[in-house]
Amino acid sequence: MKKFLTFLTCFFIVLTLFPLTVQASNDPPSVSADSCVVMDATTGTLLYGKNENAAYPPASTTKLMTALLTLESCNLDDIVTIGKNPPNADGSKIYLYEGEEIKVRDLLYGLILVSGNDCAQALAEYISGSCNKFAQAMNKRALELGCKNTNFVNPSGLYNINHKTSAKDLSLIMRALSKNPEYIKIATTSFYSIPSTNKSTHARPLWNENKLIQKSSSFYYPGCIGGKTGYTIQSFHSYVACATQNGRTLIVALLHDKKKTFFPDSIALFNYAFNNFDWTKIYSKGDLVTTYNKNGLKIPLLASSDFYYIRPKTDIRKPTFRLENKNLNLKLFKKGDTIATADIFVNNKMIGKLELKSGTDHKFEQAFKLTFNSRLTPYIIFPAVLVILGSSIFIFKKLKPAQK
Repeated sequence: MKKFLTFLTCFFIVLTLFPLTVQASNDPPSVSADSCVVMDATTGTLLYGKNENAAYPPASTTKLMTALLTLESCNLDDIVTIGKNPPNADGSKIYLYEGEEIKVRDLLYGLILVSGNDCAQALAEYISGSCNKFAQAMNKRALELGCKNTNFVNPSGLYNINHKTSAKDLSLIMRALSKNPEYIKIATTSFYSIPSTNKSTHARPLWNENKLIQKSSSFYYPGCIGGKTGYTIQSFHSYVACATQNGRTLIVALLHDKKKTFFPDSIALFNYAFNNFDWTKIYSKGDLVTTYNKNGLKIPLLASSDFYYIRPKTDIRKPTFRLENKNLNLKLFKKGDTIATADIFVNNKMIGKLELKSGTDHKFEQAFKLTFNSRLTPYIIFPAVLVILGSSIFIFKKLKPAQK
């Protein structure tokens, strides 16, 4: 009897607590950073945001943009000759020497693994000639990526009152960077040794400071494909990371963290998003979305790209689409040309746009035939007849001999 009562007590305790546990798993975790974002890397959809557009000094997470510009503009085997400025860089560095000849690849390892400020300055000068000109290139690229709250002043993230960005903008930069396989290769390397150079007889050992990729760390996160930490006294701690799971890729960005809990907070955010959202591919590239059918013209409209719908697992609403109001009868196009756009909605809220390509040719002969077989015929033929008659009368009068 005593055992039975104990069983009943435990049973009711579990029954009481179970709903609370399920409810808690659906709520975003509390994080110490003043600003954070969870973004889907494929679509750019924000799954969670906290002051996501607020601008803060990002410290060394700035180096994500420096890495992006380097990978987009350099050959990794290019040789960089170090000038007089990089060896004097403040903060963390790999101790470059003036006149040292070193590969771009090795500078990137120094930049990403151990946050070398001298590496950042060396790459900036190699690419743009100076840090000021490189900062202009950084801001230009940020605008191209859709960043709206960013102003970079230097390539390293050393504190400057005008050097700021937001968690959302950092996510957009990481989104672009995570598409580069060379970045992923470097960012997931636990240990790297820079070979000796003309100025350094010894190799430089580098250990990756991103604990989410270190298997020996208690913060190791399977699926993490890159990340960057940042810290200055004025900026506090910042962190951006990227992780994949079952073919899905997420980005987490945290800014202005006073408590230095960004590693466990990132893990909690990744788990929250992976566990509570579903990724559904509505259309694959080339799928028939709909058929344009007006005034006798039938054109199959095909998806120009994959389109994903990301939703909370509790949301059972299905997306719909609205085709833009466009008359294709008078247009000439070939199979594969982009000719229309579909707005995708969920419960009357637009979640994205999908460009549509033609599944067939539409030539001049077809357009001409359809025009004169359509309801528009009276509005086209009658004015044309009047113009022809008027022109004929005018010409006739001109050619008729004057009467005496």
